[in-house]
Amino acid sequence: MENGAAPTAPAVIVAIDGPSGTGKSSTSKAVAAQLGLSYLDTGAQYRAITWWMVNNGIDIADPHAVAAAAGKPEIVSGTDPAGPTITVDGVDVAGPIRTQEVTSKVSAVSAVPEVRARITELQRTIAAAAPLGIVVEGRDIGTTVLPDADLKIFLTASAEARAARRSGELKGADVNVTREALIKRDAADSSRKTSPLAKADDAVEVDTTDLTLAQVIECVVTLVEEKRAGK
Repeated sequence: MENGAAPTAPAVIVAIDGPSGTGKSSTSKAVAAQLGLSYLDTGAQYRAITWWMVNNGIDIADPHAVAAAAGKPEIVSGTDPAGPTITVDGVDVAGPIRTQEVTSKVSAVSAVPEVRARITELQRTIAAAAPLGIVVEGRDIGTTVLPDADLKIFLTASAEARAARRSGELKGADVNVTREALIKRDAADSSRKTSPLAKADDAVEVDTTDLTLAQVIECVVTLVEEKRAGK
């Protein structure tokens, strides 16, 4: 640390929202690691509760059944950006929550108000407990979960760019099929009544279509450092 610098920077809460395939997770983890902040992947929490519902035979098509079970699973998120963890009832579900079955059902489960209320409360508790601050990524962080976040960023990218990135992650997936799935999920998430995917009025929009991941990370780190310097 340079001489004369404050020994501890003020805690800063950063909300990063946006649809799938915009580089949200990679960016959020890298920014948190670079700045010494905690990190929370809220999508993983919704995937975790969806995984639990599927595993416990809850009818995903019945919102009442989903609502009734929303309080049952114990979901614990580890917030180290170098190795974020997630467990349900003590079971490590980092792998199982990424299956196609969970991916295809997460929008339906996430749309149930009781599920959102439960997970939102969990997210706020984790953010409030982060000693140096936290980067929280999701779809409704700046609008609903942490409306008083110090910095709100909304990542976007063209559907084509997002599909290409996601297909790369999914190893050999058909880009057109992936693109259709992304557009369908965006529509579901943007049109749901409870906490839809939306850009907060005071969010900084970053279009990642033509940027490398390193450029996106650099851009966000700069925004956070400027915000922290002004606190």
